[in-house]
Amino acid sequence: MVMVIRARADACPGVVAAHAAADGALARIRLPGGRVGAAALRVLADCAEELGDGAVHLTSRGNVQLRGLAEDTDELVARLVAAGLLPAPNHERVRNILASPLSGITGGLVDVRGVVDRLDAALCARPELAELPGRFLFALDDGRGDVSGEDADVCWRAVDAHTGVLLLAGADTGWRVPLRAAVAALVRVATAFRAVRGSAWRVRELPDPAALAAELPPTELPPTELPPLPAGLATPVGPVHRDDGGLGWCVAPLFGQFAADQVRLLAELSAEVVVTPWRSVVLPGVAAGAEHRLAAAGLLTDPAAPGLRVSACIGRPGCAKARADVRAHARQVLARLPEGEHVHFAGCARRCGAPRRPHHDVLAQDGGYLVDGTALVGVAALAASLTPKGEP
Repeated sequence: MVMVIRARADACPGVVAAHAAADGALARIRLPGGRVGAAALRVLADCAEELGDGAVHLTSRGNVQLRGLAEDTDELVARLVAAGLLPAPNHERVRNILASPLSGITGGLVDVRGVVDRLDAALCARPELAELPGRFLFALDDGRGDVSGEDADVCWRAVDAHTGVLLLAGADTGWRVPLRAAVAALVRVATAFRAVRGSAWRVRELPDPAALAAELPPTELPPTELPPLPAGLATPVGPVHRDDGGLGWCVAPLFGQFAADQVRLLAELSAEVVVTPWRSVVLPGVAAGAEHRLAAAGLLTDPAAPGLRVSACIGRPGCAKARADVRAHARQVLARLPEGEHVHFAGCARRCGAPRRPHHDVLAQDGGYLVDGTALVGVAALAASLTPKGEP
């Protein structure tokens, strides 16, 4: 494999260094492990309403974004620092840590929430790791296989209550890492990647990604062969039956976009929420009947809801590269989309926000949409053109 060489620097946005979009500045706020408390949720809602476009946008890495901001984000930075959402401004873009959203709530082989906290602290304690690309992604999978398939650069995945497998760019390195050494192993790999990456942003872009395993600390167990690890399913929208007998709920906003008042409702109903990498949110503990209030607020609470079968980039007018208002067009055909199929609407060839699971690709063109790379159709004919997968 030939190393990727880029002529431009990584411009992955943060808060201090926001991205200039067509609808104003875009700020991305990292939430290691996806966890955010009720007080911080209220701050995000206020910032969205008073400084941005009024919405809190979910990302495919379990983070959130604010759009429509002023070019000067100093006030936003001050509010987020005060809320504890920006504990290490120099490291803000590298605190990309996925974790199994239901860990410690239900299922899984081990509770990885404490490991997330220790990994975040270890990253922020090392000045040199602030130089990692903003796209570098860590993952901690509690054994159910939900986030180990989410394209992390380095992932620790539990195989029992005390041991995990180390994955580099999704591939098993053969190394078995004790839970107590997981943070040290992940940090060591990240440090080694920084030293050899050149202009590469991701581990998979290196000529020999597996060579990073040679940098593991000496506490590792001997390399062993394991059969392929099956991938688990994304956390489904609907009730979450806790191991302790309590009730939680997983909900999603259409297109991963919460209105400020919806965010405030989440904060009212749960002391903490977990943002998933599938643009949904887990409320770990709610009172009986909370789902009715969530549904009344316009959130998707039923796993059969048509809105869960569609995703879309921001489109026009938010993105200058987009050729259409893809979300408006997606809404027009939402009720007529094929059952059991997922459809992603993209405003340009970058296909931002496209899911990793199989889906119909609906790409905006001048004069219509290119459906699954073949048929150019107008908006009125979109639903009819989406043949269920497996049919001619």
